[in-house]
Parts: sequence; structure tokens; C-alpha cells
Amino acid sequence: MTAEHDAAEVFALIVASFHQVTGRNLVEHAADSQWLYQSAPFAVLAHDRSEDPRFFYANKTAQACFGYSWEEFVGMPSRLSAEAPDREERQRLLDSVSAKGFIDNYRGLRIAKSGRRFWIEDATVWQLVRPNGEHAGQAAMFHTWKDL
Repeated sequence: MTAEHDAAEVFALIVASFHQVTGRNLVEHAADSQWLYQSAPFAVLAHDRSEDPRFFYANKTAQACFGYSWEEFVGMPSRLSAEAPDREERQRLLDSVSAKGFIDNYRGLRIAKSGRRFWIEDATVWQLVRPNGEHAGQAAMFHTWKDL
């Protein structure tokens, strides 16, 4: 996101899609884009729908959890958030989200930049859908993670 318009567009996509597919609110107020990025006590990540999906959003909590800066996260293939043996399980999750729109209570093993392995727990993963119905990728939100 290089311009304010882009940030607002991404925030709207993440928040509106979450509400559309889950029926719940991710944030309380429409103007909470800065709060979601800077201060939310939960991690939010989003990747596009390219053949090798790449992250285009990671809030500060996600950045701290995974140990990547914004510049390192954005554009990184999302498959690199899991170790090679765990990528097949991660792909099954993403396929399930594509079919169902979202899943709750997901638990998965992930890897940080440092090599630290950790579990994300009670995650919600959802399909990102533009107002015209076009699928734009997937996002994840989780409050809890535990180091291995």
C-alpha cells in the first residue's frame, strides 16, 4: 500500500469481506483502519489469489508475531509462513476456505523469520470478496499463538 487510497481500499476489503462471510464485525467502527493496523490485539494477514499467493497486508501484531517488517511481509509468498512439511495441511485449509467462505477455530503450525516455530490458534480464515463479487484472496485473524 503506497497511497492512502490503497490503505483505505484494503481495509474496506478485509473488513467488509469478514462481515459478509461470517456475519460478524472485525472492527467496531468504519474509521478503525489505523487501529486495526497499529493497535489491534490480534493478528490480521491477507494474501492475493495469484498462483503462488503473496501477502499484501499484515498488521503490526502479525508483523511482531512472524518477525517480518511491512516491507518484508508485503509481496512474500504466503506459503513461506509455514514450513515445507506443513504446507500441504495449510493448502487443505485454504481450499476449504475457498469452498465454504470461511472457517473458525483453525489451528496451524507456522514459522517466523527467525526460524521460531509456533502454533496459531482459534484462527478465522476467510475469503476476500470485492463488492462486485470477485474473489480477491484470503485473510486470517488470530488472537492466540504459542511457541513450540
